[in-house]
Amino acid sequence: MATKDEENGVDRRGFLQCMAWVGTGAVWTMSSGVLKGMPLGHAEHGMINGAGGGLRFVQISDSHIGFDKAANADVTATLRAAIAKIEAEPDPPSFVLHTGDLTHLSRPAEFDTLQQVLSELSVPVFYVPGEHDVLEDDGKRYLERFGKGTQGAGWHSFDKGGVHFIGLVNVVNLKAGGLGSLGQEQLEWLEKDVKRLKSSTPIVVFAHIPLWAVYPEWGWGTDDSAQALSYLKRFGSISVLNGHIHQVMQKIEGHVSFHTAMSTAFPQPAPGTAPSPGPMKVDADRLRQVLGISRMSFHDVNHPIAITDVPLEESTKSAES
Repeated sequence: MATKDEENGVDRRGFLQCMAWVGTGAVWTMSSGVLKGMPLGHAEHGMINGAGGGLRFVQISDSHIGFDKAANADVTATLRAAIAKIEAEPDPPSFVLHTGDLTHLSRPAEFDTLQQVLSELSVPVFYVPGEHDVLEDDGKRYLERFGKGTQGAGWHSFDKGGVHFIGLVNVVNLKAGGLGSLGQEQLEWLEKDVKRLKSSTPIVVFAHIPLWAVYPEWGWGTDDSAQALSYLKRFGSISVLNGHIHQVMQKIEGHVSFHTAMSTAFPQPAPGTAPSPGPMKVDADRLRQVLGISRMSFHDVNHPIAITDVPLEESTKSAES
């Protein structure tokens, strides 16, 4: 009989393996519809560096500027460490995706600090909001600063390197238990947005709350994600990037590869291992091993997106496979 976690799409053994790799980073590649991961440093050189060129970009998430509790008293410093990692890349990314919770309480001073720190990046940044970015004024401050050219609550799309990127907003009008929701207006926009595309076009969707049922009891899922994904079923390569849960998890479902990212602020507990989600305190010398960024490489439709999770600081111990 399937366990409760397995019914919710969480393979406990696979999840624990993923978490064991967070301290050293992990490389993700998809071949013949199967996503495979291995600890960073155990992969072939070309797999990590994306030999052969292609589109490279980075995902950061959950910077929570303004948070100052025991789990991380200086989230600005760890965000700057993430930016330093990006700027030190031997092959600079084309751009950065921020998958939400830029701030902790959506206050003007927090947005000010976030903008100042991200201005240290030498590449463009594309955003979607997290629920912490719309706590005040229905997200108007977020839209004024980061939503120019977007529609509705901040959804948008763009094309880079032959890939179609879709930024969705699922943090407005949350459902019972904190489940994400896209809403009918955004769903209709999404359906129209992809109609013009050829089915061979690679698709990357990014949103804050996961678009798969990671752990609904904690609100780690989106109630109308199935409808959104139904509009993408004719495409052969679909990657979905999320934040919100502050840890690396992955799932393959048909042509869709789901991936959640580490936070740059603080970790959260594994699903069901605590009474509720929230900031998790770890030993100070381990904090930067469970915070980090995700580095993406895309070559062509025959070589789907490869994802490397890079911690802010490498573990001194080798990860066990």
